[in-house]
Amino acid sequence: MQENFLHYIWKYKKFNAVNLQTTAHKTILIVNVGVHNHDSGPDFFNAQIYIDEQLWAGNVEIHVKSSDWYVHNHESDKNYDNVILHIVWEHDIDVFRKDKTVIPTLELKSHISKDVLLSYEKLFSKSNKWINCENDFPVVDDFIIHNWLERLYFERLERKANNIELLLKQSNNNWEEVLFKMLAKNFGLKVNADAFLSLANSFDFSVLRQQQPKLQSIEALLFGQAGLLEPDVQDYYFKELQNEYGFLKTKYQLTNTGVMPIQFFRLRPSNFPTIRLSQLANLYHKHTNLFSKIIESKTTEDIYAIFNVKTSLFWETHYTFNTSSKKSTKKITNTFTNLLIINTIVPLKFLYGKHQGKIVNNIIQNVIQQLPSENNSIVNKFNSLKEISTSALQSQALLQLKNEYCSKNKCLQCAVGSSIIS
Repeated sequence: MQENFLHYIWKYKKFNAVNLQTTAHKTILIVNVGVHNHDSGPDFFNAQIYIDEQLWAGNVEIHVKSSDWYVHNHESDKNYDNVILHIVWEHDIDVFRKDKTVIPTLELKSHISKDVLLSYEKLFSKSNKWINCENDFPVVDDFIIHNWLERLYFERLERKANNIELLLKQSNNNWEEVLFKMLAKNFGLKVNADAFLSLANSFDFSVLRQQQPKLQSIEALLFGQAGLLEPDVQDYYFKELQNEYGFLKTKYQLTNTGVMPIQFFRLRPSNFPTIRLSQLANLYHKHTNLFSKIIESKTTEDIYAIFNVKTSLFWETHYTFNTSSKKSTKKITNTFTNLLIINTIVPLKFLYGKHQGKIVNNIIQNVIQQLPSENNSIVNKFNSLKEISTSALQSQALLQLKNEYCSKNKCLQCAVGSSIIS
């Protein structure tokens, strides 16, 4: 028996509340179970309970055994002075207040149905399962799952927004700068995400703003800070970038000593850092007010139009500075833009809306539901159990479900787990 299961049982009243009595045979009538406390102190605050027709208002503490009260040293903690009811699975000892009066105790084990206990034991049974409920997940009602996933998506979005909040504070509330750093990180994909972010952090954003009218200057800045202009290449375009970067380096006293090494290994040529940096440079050359345009966008089509940019001409016949290739136009694809929408644009719009006191959930939900479901091992495994993910909202929510609930055995805080036990 686990204490968090008893929390769940009490919080949702998953027990027979008829003819309840304390271990001293006093009648119990529950008016309010209280507010679940996840921090230190009693487990439930501000409960209201009749004990022998006397209404008590105060806190509730829950243990597997009554003696756990002393194991946890609650007798010497003033935070527990206002406990009006001690709830336990098994009563093995009386617990006293400081004034030597006995704290009323409710023993739950005879009030919980065998079906609930069997469902609980089955859910947490030790076996080699990917998630605890994988045998039951396919038969859980679709309505329960879809509503839970919608909530989980916004839970995940809140976490992403909290990370952006840190960047915002570091930049003195410069939203344009935060957008650039987030885009840079996501243009790097998984392999170069940290390296591209370190690149974006290596110079003041105002330097890039001043170079926006001249594409070659932006490219020189990004390639130079990335350390990609250091080996000597006999090419006119390369030499021009080298010379321009030398000028910028002197003018703005640039240094790239803190920039992490850029990787080409394990990347498809279309995702090479050279291609992504040129696309990023073209994006900022094309849009001098990129943040405003993104905030004003309402649909995926609006966003696709903003990111409809390609590389410079040189990169149509190259993937690296050293080797030429067959000519091809290397545009930002809608598939890549979808990743930017999920990881940068929607979280930024969400946080900006909160700062402006505007509710933008409907706009965000409309945008994210227009995107196809992501294709990764977690989403695919859930879909193999039950075909559930049809949009990016659901695939993002499934990542939140697996990482924050399933992997942490937080089934009792999960709507799916709760429905199975019920």
